[in-house]
Amino acid sequence: MTDQVAETGESRYGLLIVGGNLTHQENYARAFVADSRIRLVGLCDEPDIPLRRRELNQALADELQVPYLQSLDTALARDDVDLVCLCPEPERRARLTVAAARAGKHVYIDKPLCTSVEGAREVVAAVAAAGVHSQMFSLVRSSIGRRCRGVVESGRLGTLIGLHAELLFAKGISGTADLTRPRREQATAERFTWVGSKRELFCVGLYPLVLFQWLTGCRVESVEAATANFFFQEHQANGAEDFSSLLLGLEGGVEATITVGRSGWSSHPSHGIHQVHLVGTDASVSIDAYRPRLEVFSDAAAWRQPEVPHPEDPMGFWSSTQEAGGVIDKTDWWPLAGAARDDAAYFLDCLDADRESDVPVAVGAHAVETILAGYAAAASGGSAG
Repeated sequence: MTDQVAETGESRYGLLIVGGNLTHQENYARAFVADSRIRLVGLCDEPDIPLRRRELNQALADELQVPYLQSLDTALARDDVDLVCLCPEPERRARLTVAAARAGKHVYIDKPLCTSVEGAREVVAAVAAAGVHSQMFSLVRSSIGRRCRGVVESGRLGTLIGLHAELLFAKGISGTADLTRPRREQATAERFTWVGSKRELFCVGLYPLVLFQWLTGCRVESVEAATANFFFQEHQANGAEDFSSLLLGLEGGVEATITVGRSGWSSHPSHGIHQVHLVGTDASVSIDAYRPRLEVFSDAAAWRQPEVPHPEDPMGFWSSTQEAGGVIDKTDWWPLAGAARDDAAYFLDCLDADRESDVPVAVGAHAVETILAGYAAAASGGSAG
């Protein structure tokens, strides 16, 4: 790996990105290249991907003005690559992360880590064997995450005995699900994401699961779960839940609940409900991502959801398609809490100090294990331990 000296002002880390537009790489890559420590080497992917995925990869490479490297193995073997940022589909994520780690590269991975317990364990083992550093994206560096940690570390709660999180993203045109068809969960699934939907326990439930482990240091020991289809025909057609609830037993007797999902653009004045409730033996504290806030009342035209969403992004998942899909920002609520800290910059700080991230692949692996146990519990109508 390169070993450039900070005092020279040169970049210290060569970055290779995997995945292109219509993935979170649109955000992650730009966050990394905005840091002077990074030199972007190129974009690559597996050779046998579908043509449309190749086109989307090429589009991001062109926008970032870097080469699209055709051989993944050759790209991973380059001496000028120190760090790989991985955003392939979740079903491919484990094997590509394992390949990057075995090539001796530090890895920054989209969430969730992968789609199976076996894959998650392979990732953890590969990272440990290679002695590289790892980080999975999460919301622990968001304002609400930092405020939660401040409350827990202040001691005002006494002993923390309970946590509850509500996180429902306000995206997509809701009201189209057939409510006469109650959801029947399946214990296992082959696929978790599509163009117009995602399994929301898998994609959104990870955030509070990681937050809870980050706050408490406790792993989940038992899971009870329920999933539903309340809002979107796109989710229902793909067998993907748009709402889920978990009841969790954590180590040390801590109890936790999680309510997550996607509820539609018109369901919230901003980006959606995002609250965490902390219960202690001496006090309880509720933290809302949108409090304190400035509420704006004016003669500006009222916000309207898109009439005809983008065909490749009907939920407004991706930055690159939001404008073309008619997605406009909501401006009536302006949170006054501090902005999120840069997750990419934090990981680079870890590399500088040669220390482990606070959200390494081991944390991501436990979240995957808990989520999959949740699906099994929801399918059986019981619990999983």
